[in-house]
Amino acid sequence: MATWVAWLATQVALVIQLIAVVFIAAGTLEAVATVFKGLVMRADIDRYRQIWIRYARVLIGGLTFMLAADVVDTAIAPDWDDIGKLAAIAAIRTALNYFLERDMREMGLRAQEESARRARAEP
Repeated sequence: MATWVAWLATQVALVIQLIAVVFIAAGTLEAVATVFKGLVMRADIDRYRQIWIRYARVLIGGLTFMLAADVVDTAIAPDWDDIGKLAAIAAIRTALNYFLERDMREMGLRAQEESARRARAEP
């Protein structure tokens, strides 16, 4: 029974890791294409910031899937290497999430300031 559960956990972890890779690869391709499009159309700095925030969300999503896969892998007889990898991914994900939320707040404040500036400028 334990062998079957370990095999199942390994298979589930592999599927989740595959999802993470596909998620990150698709997000990377989208970010690259959007950046090139922005270069051609001469996008402003706020547009690039939006691109990077969207990409950071994709990375956080991918890291979340990786974390889930590592949790499944670690659930069956974890060793220190597995636990260290799990801790590293959790730390990276937490840091990315913190900075993403900070950037989103800053962008929201800038948008509010810009709206207020436009409202004052209109007769």
